[in-house]
Amino acid sequence: MIDDEGFLFFVLKRYYLKIMISLTTPLSSIHGIGPKFLTRLHKLGLSTVRDLLWHFPTRYEDWSRIANIAELGTSDHVTVRGVVQEIKNIRTWRKRMVITEALIGDESGAIKAVWFNQPYIGNALTKGVTANFAGKVAQRKNETYLSNPTYEVVRSEDQVTKHTGRLVPIYPETHGLTSRGIRYLIAPIFDDLEEIQEFIPGEILESQDLPHVEDALHDIHMPESLPAAERARERFSFEELFLLQLNNLRQKLALKKQTAPKIVSSDSQVKKLLKELPFELTGAQHQALHEVFDDLSRPQPMNRLLQGDVGSGKTIVAALAAVITALNKYQTGIMAPTEVLARQHYKTLTKLFPDFSSGIGLLVSKEARAFYGEGLETEMSKQELIKKIADGEIKILIGTHALIQKNIDFDDLGLIVIDEQHRFGVSQRAELIRKHQEKTGHLHLPHFLSMSATPIPRTLMMTIFGDLDLSLINELPKNRKAIVTKIVAPENREKAYAFIRGQARRGRQAFVICPRIQPSEIQDGDFVPSDYKKILELDVKTVKEEFEKLSKKIFPDLRVGMLHGKLKSEEKKIVMGDFTSQKTDILVSTSVIEVGVDVPNATIMMIEGSEWFGLAQLYQFRGRVGRGEHQSFCFLFTESTAKTTQARLQSLITAKNGFELAEMDLKFRGPGELLGNEQTGLPDIAMRALQNEQLIKDSREAAKKIMEIDPELTKHPLLAERMKAFQKETHLE
Repeated sequence: MIDDEGFLFFVLKRYYLKIMISLTTPLSSIHGIGPKFLTRLHKLGLSTVRDLLWHFPTRYEDWSRIANIAELGTSDHVTVRGVVQEIKNIRTWRKRMVITEALIGDESGAIKAVWFNQPYIGNALTKGVTANFAGKVAQRKNETYLSNPTYEVVRSEDQVTKHTGRLVPIYPETHGLTSRGIRYLIAPIFDDLEEIQEFIPGEILESQDLPHVEDALHDIHMPESLPAAERARERFSFEELFLLQLNNLRQKLALKKQTAPKIVSSDSQVKKLLKELPFELTGAQHQALHEVFDDLSRPQPMNRLLQGDVGSGKTIVAALAAVITALNKYQTGIMAPTEVLARQHYKTLTKLFPDFSSGIGLLVSKEARAFYGEGLETEMSKQELIKKIADGEIKILIGTHALIQKNIDFDDLGLIVIDEQHRFGVSQRAELIRKHQEKTGHLHLPHFLSMSATPIPRTLMMTIFGDLDLSLINELPKNRKAIVTKIVAPENREKAYAFIRGQARRGRQAFVICPRIQPSEIQDGDFVPSDYKKILELDVKTVKEEFEKLSKKIFPDLRVGMLHGKLKSEEKKIVMGDFTSQKTDILVSTSVIEVGVDVPNATIMMIEGSEWFGLAQLYQFRGRVGRGEHQSFCFLFTESTAKTTQARLQSLITAKNGFELAEMDLKFRGPGELLGNEQTGLPDIAMRALQNEQLIKDSREAAKKIMEIDPELTKHPLLAERMKAFQKETHLE
């Protein structure tokens, strides 16, 4: 790590070429940034000047107050300018520590400065050197001193300081590259930077009272005041949201220009289908069905998200849409996130529509089968089913996202249904469409319906999913009992076990969820919290350990099964089959059962290490029970006594519905952890801005105005260019 200010100043002064640089200039071509620095910068994802300048501070330390030594009081956070009168390193053998002590003086007095385990400071700050010292004033044994202050050598009275005597930016760092080093790299770049062209139209900047990009960059890295820094941060937050909103609106416009098959449904058809169902639809389901059928009847592709609480009946809406699509001679592809859920969808559709003779297919892993109504079901090879799909003999195909693999061709695809994935990847959709168009010669796009029981906060719906039309099913089926939810402290564990045994003896079943599969390793598909190392170090419940304990020690008299993502497909099928058919009483599982598993006889959801799961995920788990006639229960086991943990878990009990819970989850965890920064491709500044509802509204209105006057962005070439780059940077799938 380079912390010697004099040396680094010399390097940059000596080797930094005075040539004009642009945002696209590679950092490798800037003299003074050597191979070691480049490696560290690359770890932060920084390769160009733009990357570096858009590597924004997360916070600021206020060292702007410059005080005389005689004015200092305990706990002051100040900058002192003085001369080093004495400096020495003291080695303490007991603690194997080096303490650096310096005596600093100005015209008003003198004060000691102390650093721990930074012996190089003794070489950087020699006797007689004038420097700024920014830090906290502390007191020990009646002696006042500066504790571990940041230092900065001052060579002239008019020197512009970077690390002291001002608001000092603190950046995301990496090993060997501190905020101090990043400040050294950024400051000289401004001296030789070409003019940065502003792509946000001037009238928008003016109406939002936002600074020009050059002013904002300067103020976010070298602010004169905290309000100036915040105004700059707001500008860049607005910029990202504006681009996101504009991208959504343009995608909607582009979709409207495409054609899709008109899938029509008559009142008599719909009434007949609904009459044959073994239950009545709720009012919310009727409304969602109307919106979906209305979209299908149009010659433009539907792009709709069907959102509803767990157990609200989204699947039947999608199933009815698939049947109507088949009656119009088009095919539907229904894609589920897991094979377990794909099999369940297949079972649901064949049960609800026993007379459907146009072919319902299931294609998962090595399993392939087709249903043709009246109990006619055939197992076949994968190749046979693929041929039937290509020939149009299968009108509804159910599987995982592997359905879009290269060797599967639909005869005439009219509808795509995606379960628990808000977006169907642009590249995936394009591949399906390309193959479909090549095979059939049809230029139309299939309609698209996404289903999700994961509640999405309103602000995120307005932005991340702003290109999707929304249908809400906010009403549960009649006679559905509320699930009793309890937070279980360690001292009440035995009582919970006794209750579970009692339920099992009455013929009920229980899920037990654990955060991990086995000790000391994280497996694919496991829940991994943001603090990756912490979960490895702590005693977090694992499926294999819990299975051993429950089956041999706690419930030796009950039948216990185990399910996790590393089991083979056939093994998962057997385990779930045994649980569904009540051959096992308790199923110990990871989050593989989070989505869609339906076992009406299961009345207990017991979640170990509940503090490791997000609220939306806990909500999904809880929704796996309460699907039958019996009263159901959800037990949140936690070893944590932290107030924030207790408050977060308590919100699962107090929230009236999933959407209210989603808003709470956003407040507790923030959008970065809720959505996953890497999964969205959005920068940190945009992720944090997703909680600012007013900024979201303002950015959306600005994007709408641009689309009204210049939908193709021909009058705004700089904005069009930036939009292309933005679409490459983000992958909102």
